[in-house]
Amino acid sequence: MLKKKLLSLVLAGTMVMSMTACGLSGGQAAAPAADSAAAPADTAAAEAEAPAAEEAAPTAEEAAPAADSAAAGDPAVTLVMAEVNPLDTIVGQMDSKFKEEVERLSGGSITIDLQASGVLGSENDVLDAMLGGAGTIQLSRISAFALTNYGGHKSTLLSIPYTFVDRNHFWNFVHSDMAEEFLREPSDNGSGIRGLFYGEEGFRHFFTKEPVEKVEDFKGMKIRVSNDPVMNGMVEGLGASPTVVDFGELYSAIQTGVVDGAEQPTANYQSNAFNEIAPNFILDGHTLGAVQVVITDEAWNGLTEAQQQAMTEASKIASDYCHEISEEAENKVLQELKDSGCNVVEVTDKTPWQEACKKVIEENTSDQAELYQKILDLAK
Repeated sequence: MLKKKLLSLVLAGTMVMSMTACGLSGGQAAAPAADSAAAPADTAAAEAEAPAAEEAAPTAEEAAPAADSAAAGDPAVTLVMAEVNPLDTIVGQMDSKFKEEVERLSGGSITIDLQASGVLGSENDVLDAMLGGAGTIQLSRISAFALTNYGGHKSTLLSIPYTFVDRNHFWNFVHSDMAEEFLREPSDNGSGIRGLFYGEEGFRHFFTKEPVEKVEDFKGMKIRVSNDPVMNGMVEGLGASPTVVDFGELYSAIQTGVVDGAEQPTANYQSNAFNEIAPNFILDGHTLGAVQVVITDEAWNGLTEAQQQAMTEASKIASDYCHEISEEAENKVLQELKDSGCNVVEVTDKTPWQEACKKVIEENTSDQAELYQKILDLAK
C-alpha cells in the first residue's frame, strides 16, 4: 500500500514539472497568483532575495552609452587638421579642445589627426592642398584674411586695421547674425570649403630687431607679410617695405636680415621664439587675430547627419572655450615677456597709427561699406 502511495506521488510530481516546462518554453507569463501562493515559504523567500538586475539584466547594447551606439552605427572617419602654430598657443589649445569634443560627441566615429607647428605648410599651402583634390587635408585653422583669395571676400573686413576696439567687440560679431553668413560664403561661392566656427588668437602687434616707438621709426624697414593686400597696404602706410616670407621661414629670415620685423599675436610671438631674435614688441594692436576653422565641402558631405551634428556641437564648445581662455592667456604671456627682458613698447595713442592706415582701410571697405559699418556698430 505504501509503495502505491509513493508511486502516485512520483507520477503527480512528474506531471507538474512537465506542465511547468511546457509553459516556460512557450514564453507564457508567470504562474497564476494562486500557484505562487501555494509555493513553499522557503522558495518564495529565495525568489524575493534574487537581485532585480538578474531578473532583467540589460543587453550589452542597452548598457552601452548613447555615444558608443552612435559610433557603432556611423562609419569610422579620420580627418587631418592643419595648424601653423604650436599647440600651446591660444589657437592650438582651441584646436585641441575641438578635437577632443568631436571625438567625444561622435562616439569615436570621427578621429581628428591634428598636425601642428606648421608641419603641413603655411596657411595658403594648406588651403591649396585642401582645394587641390588630393584629399590629404580636410580641416584647417586659418586666419580670416587668408580666405580673401578663396571665396571669402566678406572675411576681409575682419582683418581691416583698427576695426575691433576690444575683444568684446569681436565676440559681439561672432554672436551676431552676420557671422554665419561669413562662414558660409566660401562654400556658397563654390570654392569647396566652408567655415565651421570662429576663434581669435589675441591682438596682433609688430615686433622688430631694432627698437620702434612711433610710426616714423618704421620708415625704410622690411616687414614680413603674407601675400595679403590689406597687410601689404598697412605696412606701406607705416612707411615700411612689405616683404613676403613663408611663416615657416620667418625665424631664419629675421635672423639673417632678410626682413627687419613682422607681426603676430602675443602668444604666437613667444611660442615661436621670435623674441630671441627680434626683442622689440610694439603693442599697437592693429588687428584682433580673427580665425576660422574650415573644412572641405567634400569631407563635410561625406559625414553622416549624426557626425555633422557632432561637428556642429563641438564647434560651439571650442569657440566658447577660445573666448574663455584668450584674454587671460594673452596677459600671462605678455607678463612673461616683460619678465624675460623683452622690450615691450606700450602705444598710448593709436591715432597716428590709424591715420597711417586710413588709405588701406578705405580701399578695402568701400565695396562693402554698409556691411563694414554694421561690424563697427557692434562696438556700441
